[in-house]
Amino acid sequence: MALTAGIVGLPNVGKSTLFNAITKAGAESANYPFCTIDPNVGVVEVPDWRLEKLTELVQPKKTVPTTFEFTDIAGIVKGASKGEGLGNKFLSHIRQVDAICQVVRCFSDDNITHVSGEVNPIDDIEVINLELILADLESVDKRIERVGKLARQKDKDAVYEYEILEKLKEAFEQDKAARTVEFTEEQMKIVKGLHLLTIKPMLYVANVGEDDIIDPASNEYVQKVREFAEKDNADVIVVCAKIEEEISELDDEEKKAFLEELGIEESGLDQLIRASYHLLGLATYFTAGVQEVRAWTYKKGMKAPQCAGVIHTDFERGFIRAETVAFEDLIEYGSMTAAKEAGKVRLEGKEYIVQDGDVMHFRFNV
Repeated sequence: MALTAGIVGLPNVGKSTLFNAITKAGAESANYPFCTIDPNVGVVEVPDWRLEKLTELVQPKKTVPTTFEFTDIAGIVKGASKGEGLGNKFLSHIRQVDAICQVVRCFSDDNITHVSGEVNPIDDIEVINLELILADLESVDKRIERVGKLARQKDKDAVYEYEILEKLKEAFEQDKAARTVEFTEEQMKIVKGLHLLTIKPMLYVANVGEDDIIDPASNEYVQKVREFAEKDNADVIVVCAKIEEEISELDDEEKKAFLEELGIEESGLDQLIRASYHLLGLATYFTAGVQEVRAWTYKKGMKAPQCAGVIHTDFERGFIRAETVAFEDLIEYGSMTAAKEAGKVRLEGKEYIVQDGDVMHFRFNV
């Protein structure tokens, strides 16, 4: 599943530091705006303890985790929709991603300048959200101009689309994102075709200082971001990008010891990857054999043949059925043979909706 989350934020909020930690790709990080000119793309492994359990059970020759893509997009500034900063170039990069992770500065540091002169996370969020709305408003206005001519000629499809566009325009003029507007399933097909920035799901990433990571609830900035996100129907993840970058240089054992020393059960990055994965409605199924245990990404709601197609198009084209067992059942019974004897292995057909954690073996013929 080639889906990607874009990391956005005002300059100097910790975006590139966070991206470095996520991908270990070494995107340039510096104390001045626009140090990231072109979007950096990095692929990360999705942490999943179930994969480790399957590996212990099956003892395969190799284990392959599923992956997820992050794009680091240069800092947006007020007026970006009108070309300020590097303006529309950044907005076009955001248009290419499937979800937005907005990094918000929730720390004070005199050595790191803030683009507006003071740390105010809600102002930062509103600046970015407004720029995305203004960019969408411009797109919708242009579309209204084109579709309006046909609508006035009573073209049925144009009239239908025009009503949707007007509804969006009204929302944008009230500073509301497209994702907050209610549409029917049929209307959403039109909306999605507009490739709007504000239709994309949003995750707020509160970047705190090293002293706040153990108890982020005590950070007043984080509290404000949580309150804002609740109204925006969005989730919040708290990270300390500086610590995460340090952790990314350690091996697994050192990382575990470091987190234990800090009193943290899970790294912020693991939480971020999982939250982004969930944000896009993604889930994981597994294949498990002596040669390979592997995790596969699919979109929730996909049926068995479509999931088979994630492995290879031939699997979908020639799909017959899927031998399926729930992860929990396989672990409980200790082997596929024992799970079969207990009646836990099912033969699922073309209409089966795959569940997160299913362990599957596809039968096909082409």
